[in-house]
Amino acid sequence: MELKRLMKSPVLSCSPNDSLESAARIMWENDFGCLPVTDGEGRLVGMITDRDICMAAYLQGGPLRTLYVGSAMAREVFSCRPEDTIDDCKTIMRAKQVRRLPVIDGEGGLIGIVSLSDLGQRARRDGQRQKGAVTYGEVGETLQAISKPRRAAPLATAA
Repeated sequence: MELKRLMKSPVLSCSPNDSLESAARIMWENDFGCLPVTDGEGRLVGMITDRDICMAAYLQGGPLRTLYVGSAMAREVFSCRPEDTIDDCKTIMRAKQVRRLPVIDGEGGLIGIVSLSDLGQRARRDGQRQKGAVTYGEVGETLQAISKPRRAAPLATAA
């Protein structure tokens, strides 16, 4: 199945020049954990998560209304195309350890988004009824790959 049949569209996004307060408000009001970041032409230029916002507030030491999305967003973004398959999507999510993939057109314009949750909901609908169905096992394997530690965290020591 092609992603254009699974992706959510249209997608809310923000700009690198928006305040972190504005991005946080969009996430809160829509129950999102991340937002794609687009330029003035609608091209995908980054992603920002609720965690990125929290860490920016802590590390930059300012109120969210004075900090900007461009200072906290991830600039390396992994994406897919609407004609890609669900298997392509799972492969990217697993390899790059991401829970959400923006879907872009040939010019880099944001046209949709696919999340791990979308895969899980599709598995529930598909069950084992059809060839090429998304299975709970595949969703679990994708979650497991996404959740692997990228590097060992330093151990805290007591003084």
